[in-house]
Amino acid sequence: MLIYILRRVLAGAVLLWISITIIFLMLQLIPGDPAYQILAGDGSDPSPEAVANLREQLGLDRPGPERYISYLVGVVSFDFGNSFVFSTPVESLLGPRLAVTLELALFALIVGTFLGTFIGSLAARAKGIVDTVLSALLSIGISIPVYVVGALLILVFALKLGWFPAGSFEPITGDVAEHFRRIVLPVLALSIPVSSVVGRMARSSMLENIQQDWVRTARSWGLSPNTVFNRHVLRNSMIPVTSVAGLEAGALIGSTVVVERIFNLPGIGSLLIDSVNDRDYPVVQAVVIVVCISFVVLSIAVDVIYGILDPRVRRRAA
Repeated sequence: MLIYILRRVLAGAVLLWISITIIFLMLQLIPGDPAYQILAGDGSDPSPEAVANLREQLGLDRPGPERYISYLVGVVSFDFGNSFVFSTPVESLLGPRLAVTLELALFALIVGTFLGTFIGSLAARAKGIVDTVLSALLSIGISIPVYVVGALLILVFALKLGWFPAGSFEPITGDVAEHFRRIVLPVLALSIPVSSVVGRMARSSMLENIQQDWVRTARSWGLSPNTVFNRHVLRNSMIPVTSVAGLEAGALIGSTVVVERIFNLPGIGSLLIDSVNDRDYPVVQAVVIVVCISFVVLSIAVDVIYGILDPRVRRRAA
């Protein structure tokens, strides 16, 4: 098991290095001069001397290889430099916003995975009209974009019923109850697509496993239907469900960009959009790198869980 995990970590490290290198190269190809953008932010036309001085202060006048080495060293040490716009360390801007995004994504993943597995299990076992209705609901959940889901939740539960606020954020260090009350709708908006994808996969996998010979053998031994389903069908069906949940966890990081805008939440999605508009390269780099790290870590975690659920995977990798 240890060799299996080490191989996955090494593969993830190589993938991460390739990703951050691509990020660096792509940002260098973006048209526009950040120094000019900063100086012209108030609508003025800065002089070439002022632009050159600011480029020197920001280190933009250094050769590309030198900036790439500094960039890699900063990534390894989690030192992303200072923001071009705010002149403060990027970590001070990224930390609080990252906590908001990760909290939303984590709760949405947990809610979506459990809800999707439950609905998929219910559909697979019930069959008939119940299966048809639940499958239709899962298909609708997949097809509706997350911004439409968020808008509908605001319309129904915030504006019509008044159960939850329509937006804004309350730090957990303040009013804890109000904090969780304000993130209910964003978490639901993110978890509905996740539960739909997970539910369809869970239903399909369980229907396939129910038809296997070892399930009929377990029934012939006199085991109750619930025991057969929970001990044999459900566990074997969780292998593809885990893979899908891992992929959805990565997609959640991207979906939070839209949800944060809809519900006016101070996450990294909003920070990324503002930084791109301002040509604030250090902040853009930091946000995208954090997203890449999240993807890689989630991929490794899914592979490890996959190996725990199915020992054959570990043997093939060994």
